[in-house]
Amino acid sequence: MPIRYEQQDHVVTITIDRYERRNAIDPDHAAQLIRCWERFRDDPDAWVAIITGVRNVFCSGGDLTHMAAIARETAETGSSPTRDAMSNEGGGGFTLKGFDLFKPIIAAVNGYCIAGGMELLGGSDLRIASSDAVFSINEPRRGLFAGGGTTARLPRQLSWPAAMEFLLVAGNVSAERALRLGLLNEVVPPEALMETARRWAGEIVKNAPLAVQGTKKSALLGFRAATLEEAYTIEDACSAEVFATEDAQEGVAAFFEKREPRWKGR
Repeated sequence: MPIRYEQQDHVVTITIDRYERRNAIDPDHAAQLIRCWERFRDDPDAWVAIITGVRNVFCSGGDLTHMAAIARETAETGSSPTRDAMSNEGGGGFTLKGFDLFKPIIAAVNGYCIAGGMELLGGSDLRIASSDAVFSINEPRRGLFAGGGTTARLPRQLSWPAAMEFLLVAGNVSAERALRLGLLNEVVPPEALMETARRWAGEIVKNAPLAVQGTKKSALLGFRAATLEEAYTIEDACSAEVFATEDAQEGVAAFFEKREPRWKGR
């Protein structure tokens, strides 16, 4: 089955629909997911994305058949055409490694979030999980490496001990423990997952889209900055871009006129 891309108003829902392989990602589905991210990025009417999977699996990571091919090719030649096929040019492909996307992404984790699923989760901004969700970076248990962004992102997103628990123990972590460790924003009953994710998305789309995107851009690029002074410079540039928009004038006018703002996205 394909990766499904659906849009309602300003909210896009991207659904991994490959349950026959536990929503694992092969080169074809990686390419489809990359195209979904590009479509979302390039559509000015798409303001927030929700990423989820079908049934009781969010994403079980890379298809092990292809992971085996990557290991064999790398051992034989030092490079892997299979790995390249699962990546966008110069980046990490479907996990958003090396892919600058400044629009907000909500992960609605509906079940098993394993290996590359955790890497995909790391590229999201807000994370809602069903109470039966399970999280695991299990590559070390297969003799493999989580190279889709996890070893770089997770220690920056969580405390060091929490990140190392995921990375080195490589065991299963329940949704409630993942919430306590800071990986998630909210845990809800399975039947409430998508409603909750859409509620969060609805709160975001009340805000001016360019202000939201500028804020994420500043946070993301500033986090990569070598110094606080460099991060301030990035913040100043993003601030100037947002203040120069028509929406900045509209937001202030709506406040004084005691009405809801009408965002134009420009």
